[in-house]
Amino acid sequence: MLKGISPVLSPELLKVMAEMGHGDELVIADGNFPGTSVGQRCVRLDGHGGAEVMRAIIRLFPLDDFVEAPLAVMEVPSGMFEGDRAPIWAEYEAIGRTDLPQAKFEFMEHEAFIERARRAYAVVQTGESALYANIILRKGVVRG
Repeated sequence: MLKGISPVLSPELLKVMAEMGHGDELVIADGNFPGTSVGQRCVRLDGHGGAEVMRAIIRLFPLDDFVEAPLAVMEVPSGMFEGDRAPIWAEYEAIGRTDLPQAKFEFMEHEAFIERARRAYAVVQTGESALYANIILRKGVVRG
């Protein structure tokens, strides 16, 4: 056990995060996402929700401040949610801004999101039951 590291983060996920470099991407996937078939690597955190996992990751994982939108989400079908925004996105946005106050989302069409997830360094498969709770985080630079 280590001090200061959330117990949500498994040793496997900590290893994956340490291996990643600037510009590499990590997908936090909900329970419906095909993480094992899409991801080059899939780390399972079934007992945890997406926001809980993102909050733990962001404490150790800098978002990329060299791009306008270091966060990407899958667009929802028109009319599915109020304002065409999945409710969990507000929480994701708040968590992202704890690391990078100007962090913005890129909104991606379903198939484009899946293709980008295929190229991501890893997929973290959570037990999140909220719909459209998938998010891609682009890793930034750890500064001195």
